[in-house]
Amino acid sequence: MEKYSLRINNKVHEISAESEMPLLWAIRDLVGLKGTKFGCGQGLCGACTVLLDGSPIRSCSFQISEVDINANITTIEGLSDNGDHPVQQAWVQHVVPQCGYCQSGQILSAVALLSSNPSPSDEEIDTAMNGNICRCGTYNRIKEAIHTASNSLK
Repeated sequence: MEKYSLRINNKVHEISAESEMPLLWAIRDLVGLKGTKFGCGQGLCGACTVLLDGSPIRSCSFQISEVDINANITTIEGLSDNGDHPVQQAWVQHVVPQCGYCQSGQILSAVALLSSNPSPSDEEIDTAMNGNICRCGTYNRIKEAIHTASNSLK
């Protein structure tokens, strides 16, 4: 076991783990933040998406030893204190979640997109959200919510 210092949601967490432990399990099991979900375990579905210095990564396939000591990890719990981030509000407005399992990954991917491209086209949304799978098929509502959040952020 090695010791790691992870900055998650602007709070430093000191943990002990094997170097090959996926970041997902450090977040969920060692830190206790359960909003990030396990989906496929291969980085293909997007349920485990978190932001690493603002960029979306698949935490199930990203080893804890790969996290830079100065990096900031954002999970769904760190996006806002009261669920009032514009993307979260747009998700509610458009009734995006059905089962909700993929939503934390979807929302964080949308946040990363809007941070780098505040006015994305439908095609740019499709490209950025590719790999975030919604088994309930709410893709049209996801796209509408991203456009709404884009307008709110302007």
